Amino acid sequence: MKLSELKAAVSSDLLQNQLELLYGAEHVQAQKERYLKLIARASDLYGDREACLFSAPGRTEVGGNHTDHQLGRVLAASIDLDAAAVVVPEEKPVITYHSDAFEVKPVDLEDLSQKPEEVNTTESLIRGIAARYHELGYGIGGFSCYAESDVLPGSGMSSSAAFEILIAEILNELYNDGRVSAEEQAKAGQFAENVYFGKASGLMDQMACSVGGFITIDFRHREAPVVRKVPFDFDRSGYRIILTDCRASHADLSEEYSRIPSEMKAAASVFGEEVLSRVSLEEFLAKTDEVRKQCGDRAWLRAYHFLKETDRVLEEVNALEHNSMEEFLKLVIESGNSSFEYLQNVYASSDPQHQSLAIGLALSQNLLEGRGAWRVHGGGFAGTIQAFVPEDLTGSYIQCMESAFGKGACYCLRIRNAGGYRLI
Repeated sequence: MKLSELKAAVSSDLLQNQLELLYGAEHVQAQKERYLKLIARASDLYGDREACLFSAPGRTEVGGNHTDHQLGRVLAASIDLDAAAVVVPEEKPVITYHSDAFEVKPVDLEDLSQKPEEVNTTESLIRGIAARYHELGYGIGGFSCYAESDVLPGSGMSSSAAFEILIAEILNELYNDGRVSAEEQAKAGQFAENVYFGKASGLMDQMACSVGGFITIDFRHREAPVVRKVPFDFDRSGYRIILTDCRASHADLSEEYSRIPSEMKAAASVFGEEVLSRVSLEEFLAKTDEVRKQCGDRAWLRAYHFLKETDRVLEEVNALEHNSMEEFLKLVIESGNSSFEYLQNVYASSDPQHQSLAIGLALSQNLLEGRGAWRVHGGGFAGTIQAFVPEDLTGSYIQCMESAFGKGACYCLRIRNAGGYRLI
């Protein structure tokens, strides 16, 4: 279908069902306007050529705060904020990615070797995904695309994973007839990030973006994590998920982040293990004195958080599967309290004067106590908090949070039941 025909299809009701699936009925018109702008920009770049539309979602962490790096359990979900692209297949084996947000150099797929000069670049992610597909025997080929993303960077919504799954799904549909599974796409994204981009990351972000809906992942077997969809229709729960960007600075926090896994691993080493998922809570409590002496009190507290949190994920999944929102919300609050008290990732110990996440949590508790839930979201120290807000309190909650952190600080999310997706 040519770009002019795509424009007509989007303007009509031809994509109504797809847009409702991805964004919800109330947002269809806004998304039509968004895709028409993407098509217009692509037409300017490529002319009226054969093209198709793709989307890949961001994600939200629901349970399992800082558990993946210890090969524990997580609960996550894909969301309606996404990276969307107009894609034009090309005969030459070159991927050309255009975006007004950042510049990307063309990636020649005839050379899939690692490039030292591409470390920490978008080009490395594209080349790395293509290299992984080629290594696994999947087809690869060239395309040009114009893309935009409304997944907020630094928010814990995984803008990089959304990008990776977008590229993986485009290659899947254009050159593999849709044969590459969501799990393989996620692993290709992780491979690109670890090996080509140069960032050590787990698989949670990519998997949550690729599978769609609520998923739980058990990372105990590093090479073969167990992924399972959780059948729960959040649209009928009576609650909204709201992330608030508390607008703290992310500067100089790398050391704060890295100390969490290093201290947890130090605690695991007391038991002769590499990660804490190999240690039981009973074993850990029995050696409290040894862990404190060898690793310090904060390492003990962070390890205790992990051991309780990874089991709490099982309880959260069970609550959702039994449609028990009351129990689920209680567990979310427990998770948030554990992150604040034991994991200690709500503010940086090096900068106690700035505690915007803590203020956001306090304001949330004041408004939602007895009716909703609140917790730190993602890595912590800066970024976002997550709240489960009754629908009748949504307006009041957003007004409260944005009065504290500024207009546009709140993101009202919808759980999306599709991962990487070709619309047409």
